[in-house]
Amino acid sequence: MGAPTYRLAAAVTGPSGAEAGFLVARQPPPPRVQEEEGEYGRFVDSDLYDLPSAPLRRLAQGEQARPGVAVADAEAEGPLDLSRLDVPAALDQILSQLGLTNAMCGEWRLLKHIEEPEFGPDAGVNTVLVITSLESKPEALQDSCKWMSTEGARELLSDVKPGDTRIGPYVHVGFVKSDLSSDCTAGSTLVSQEYPPGITLVPMKSSTLRPFRTTNLVVIQATSGTCGSKRPDYFACGDVLLIDPGCCSQVHTELADLVNSLPKKLLVLVTHHHNDHVEGLSVVQRCNPDAVLLTHENTMKRIGKGNWSTGYTAVTGGESICIGDQELQVVFAPGHTDGHMGLLHVNTNALIVGDHCVGHGSAILDNRAGGNMKTTSKPHTNSWRCRHTC
Repeated sequence: MGAPTYRLAAAVTGPSGAEAGFLVARQPPPPRVQEEEGEYGRFVDSDLYDLPSAPLRRLAQGEQARPGVAVADAEAEGPLDLSRLDVPAALDQILSQLGLTNAMCGEWRLLKHIEEPEFGPDAGVNTVLVITSLESKPEALQDSCKWMSTEGARELLSDVKPGDTRIGPYVHVGFVKSDLSSDCTAGSTLVSQEYPPGITLVPMKSSTLRPFRTTNLVVIQATSGTCGSKRPDYFACGDVLLIDPGCCSQVHTELADLVNSLPKKLLVLVTHHHNDHVEGLSVVQRCNPDAVLLTHENTMKRIGKGNWSTGYTAVTGGESICIGDQELQVVFAPGHTDGHMGLLHVNTNALIVGDHCVGHGSAILDNRAGGNMKTTSKPHTNSWRCRHTC
């Protein structure tokens, strides 16, 4: 795995700081699917607004960045050496997106350095978040830009309506994460990413197919004390939901530490039976014998007693699950296997797809386990997809 690449994201606030709001830019939409590929061309994602960003180039040996822009407190982030990155060029691109000049901005300060977890075969993209305040608000903005308040971003992040404006991960991490975070890996050595709020992805070393090395353990916790468990239409309720604890034995200790730190009213869902999605089930059961396993009956037939030795609760699709203030709906998604399940996170209209869709290459159809294209489910309209769990 090579060295990580970097991206610069900028929080540009009003004259009195974040209280006066900050600028967000509309992000380019994903590439359109060819019309000849059928009905998939009809599915259009919502507009996504986020802090403006640009690639951050690593300077060659002996190369110096042009003078004129300094970022204060850069030494606060330990191993991050901004002097080795072309910050001025990236800032020029960002200000051009906003229709601003650096003369309109105050001092640039380092806000955060975000190291991306190991999601796939690539080294990932680390993000440097910087912040400044404008001397005065511009009279006009680019059509693709608008002012956003922290409260407005919080509402758009925590209660997403299908087809409505969405707020991206840089706004979440930079301004509202502390308010909405479930922080399931606090105090842990595990590197994770929470986005959307309430959904934490924890890449764990697994027996997945190369070139991948990890499977995403998905952890869903309440972001507030509110609980809707009294609603009679909920199929299952808990304080936390684990999805696909499929890590290999080398990291079972880390998985045990995580499970032991979570509330005891635990639900576990496995999207399908492959080892890289179920290999840590025995650890979960040992740490929390009262945990409830949810999965399709076709999946359970293929999970060995060594992984899960007691009963389970069968799901077929359409069931509603309550995790505190989080609501989820089970989605039957055959294709990869004949028992593959997904989950729609209702609060943020995000679809957790397991191995039904992947970000690199194509999903394998396991014909030993009923996998085929004939029964593959249709995509969910207007769902913002989480990173796949290969």
